[in-house]
Amino acid sequence: MGSEIVINVNEFETRIALIENRQVSEIWVDRVKDRGISGNIFKGRVVRVLPGMQAAFVEIGQERAAFLHASDIVLDMGEYAEMLGQEEFDENGDVPLMTASGHAIEDLLKEGQEILVQVTKEPMGTKGARVTAYITLPGRLLVLMPALEKVGVSRRIQNSAERARLRETVTSLQPKGVGFIVRTAADGASEESIKQDMDFLIRLWETIRKRRPRAKAPSLLYAELDLTYRILRDLYGSDIDAVYVDSKEEYKKILDFTKKFMPRLRQVIQLFEGDDPIFEAFGVDLEINRALGKRIWLKSGGYIIIDQTEALTAIDVNTGRFVGKRNLEDTIVKTNLEAVQEIVYQLRLRNIGGLIILDFIDMERYANRKKVFSALEEALKADRTKTTILQISELGLVEMTRKRIRDNLSSVMTEPCPYCEGKGNIKSLRTIVYDIFRQVRRETPTLDGKRVVLMVHPKVADMLYEEERDYLENLEKQIKKKIVVKTDYNMHQEQYQIMGL
Repeated sequence: MGSEIVINVNEFETRIALIENRQVSEIWVDRVKDRGISGNIFKGRVVRVLPGMQAAFVEIGQERAAFLHASDIVLDMGEYAEMLGQEEFDENGDVPLMTASGHAIEDLLKEGQEILVQVTKEPMGTKGARVTAYITLPGRLLVLMPALEKVGVSRRIQNSAERARLRETVTSLQPKGVGFIVRTAADGASEESIKQDMDFLIRLWETIRKRRPRAKAPSLLYAELDLTYRILRDLYGSDIDAVYVDSKEEYKKILDFTKKFMPRLRQVIQLFEGDDPIFEAFGVDLEINRALGKRIWLKSGGYIIIDQTEALTAIDVNTGRFVGKRNLEDTIVKTNLEAVQEIVYQLRLRNIGGLIILDFIDMERYANRKKVFSALEEALKADRTKTTILQISELGLVEMTRKRIRDNLSSVMTEPCPYCEGKGNIKSLRTIVYDIFRQVRRETPTLDGKRVVLMVHPKVADMLYEEERDYLENLEKQIKKKIVVKTDYNMHQEQYQIMGL
């Protein structure tokens, strides 16, 4: 069964869901006020060079300076050789292009220097964007590489004869001074289609080149396509049965876009006119709510717990209510295998990236551990995002990484709790009451009047007057002042005020 793309558009945000085998597998959210900059090309200015990190910070006009590593700098070897007083040529006598990896960053960049960079990773948390000097322009069939005169073919095109045909076609059309990567969507594409995509990308690059001398750093030279068109471009060539969109205006724009760039996709574009909201009709809202929770129940009665921190994501597997039918080892293996499918599904749905630790239930037999690991490898094949996994340990732990390209769903749609400041817990009522007792003892000598007034949350007041009343009366004797408790529903449960009266 193929896939469906569901697009919900309004004036403040665009939401897109990819449905595979009637299950929501990926969700993208693009808010007008939080629009991303990944793929955008900037004329930037180097503001700081860090020799110890072999990197530099580049001002690109965003809130925080972007991070550029030495390995992401492209050097014209002729210029670099001149700087070092030497020359190197390839076997054809041409001056090759090379990367700056292995060269001191302070020899490559100077503060105040202007440089053309492209964003590869969105700003996340307290970190600025990650940028590269390897400029690439993705089209429908090809990716243009202005800095490298090479032709590569996507590894997802596995037919050797087709790979050879595409490489030969692109090489014969390739103008001097640029290179191309043939995308998966080009599988089976005609020479005419490839030529059209190539011409479009070359015109686009020429436009950017002409803007560069006139632009004042920092400034934006090129902005990536809107989310809708990026998703259609990237998923084109997949087995897409239908694309549903609930906005008439966006529907017309998509038809025009597909007519020009993706004529085969145009016939599956449909305007959704149902009575229910589109995300509700396709069950996407329900999956979003599940994706924002920590505990995910499995069909057998087991469950997984997902804890996301700034450093890593930990996923813990538990048997829960599942007691099995035969023996403990079989119960554990069945739970782990079921958890594998849900974990991979949640990684895609939530767009979890970075370091990930999977804590499966301990299995005694090596064959069972291998079985679970093989199931994990197989399940990850459906994930278009690059992943790296290490073998499962005797304790049932799997370390893996998943490429982090954009913010995860939780960071886009939630914010830290103002009560617990993201810890997931707040002080217990008893802890707060005992904090108040200690504070009263410290402050009483400095308070004027014959009474001490406590302004607290109503739940704290109940604790003071009921379970802790004896301690409250004893404290009054110790400080030799009457304690008056007043309540304020607007106060944080941990907040309190001590005043003299």
